[in-house]
Amino acid sequence: MDVETDVPFLGWKDVHGPARAVMYGLLGEQDPQLARALHDKGWQGHSLRPLGMTSPQFRGAPRKKGVYTTSRDGAIWFGSPVPQIASALIAALAGRTDLAWGSARLRVRGFELDVPEPAVVGPDASVEWETRTPVVLKHEDRYVLPSDAPFLDCLRHNLVHKADVLGLPAPQDVRVLEAGPRRRFTVRGAPRIGARVRVGLVGDPRFIDALRSWGLGLDTVQGFGWIR
Repeated sequence: MDVETDVPFLGWKDVHGPARAVMYGLLGEQDPQLARALHDKGWQGHSLRPLGMTSPQFRGAPRKKGVYTTSRDGAIWFGSPVPQIASALIAALAGRTDLAWGSARLRVRGFELDVPEPAVVGPDASVEWETRTPVVLKHEDRYVLPSDAPFLDCLRHNLVHKADVLGLPAPQDVRVLEAGPRRRFTVRGAPRIGARVRVGLVGDPRFIDALRSWGLGLDTVQGFGWIR
C-alpha cells in the first residue's frame, strides 16, 4: 500500500506500536469472526498468527539522528500465506482512503497486489533474503541478536513452528549471512529488540513462498521481520 503523510516524523512509539491494531482493524471490517479468532486464539489450534506487515517505510526521508523521519513517498506491506486471511485483507485495503497510524494520518495513494505463482512439490528451493524490518526472537524470555549464540537455534525453531502451522516441511538449511545494528522499539509499553538480517534458506518451495507473506521471527503482526 502506497501512503503519504504531512507529519515530518513519527514518534518512536508510533513506528511499530499501531501495527497490530491496524491489522486487526482491517480484518475486522471484512470478517469480524476471523479477526476475533486470530486475536484471541491464533490459527487453527496454533498460538501463532500467520500474518505479516511492515511499519511505514518512507523512501527519500531525510536522515536525522534519533528521529524516524517521513516523506510523501511511503509504503506499508501487508501479507498472509493463508488465502482466507489474505482475501479479507485485500478487500479491506481496497476500500481504504486513509489509515490512522498512531497520531499520524496516512493518506492511501493506491495499492498493488503481489501474488506469486503457486509453488508445487519439487526439489528444494534455495533463497537469500534480507528483511526490511528487524527480526525479533527470544531465548528464555530474553531478546537475542544475530551475534548471540542462541539466535540461529531460535530462528530455526520459529521456522519449524511456522511450517507446522501451515502443514509444510520446515527448511533443512538455515544460515545468517549478515546482520544490521541493534534496534529497540517500544510496543504497548514494552521493548522489542532485534536487527535486520540477511539469511540463506534451503527448503520446500511451498514453504519458501508462504514465508515471504509472513516474515521471520516473532511479532510479525507488529511489523517485524518482513522479508524484502
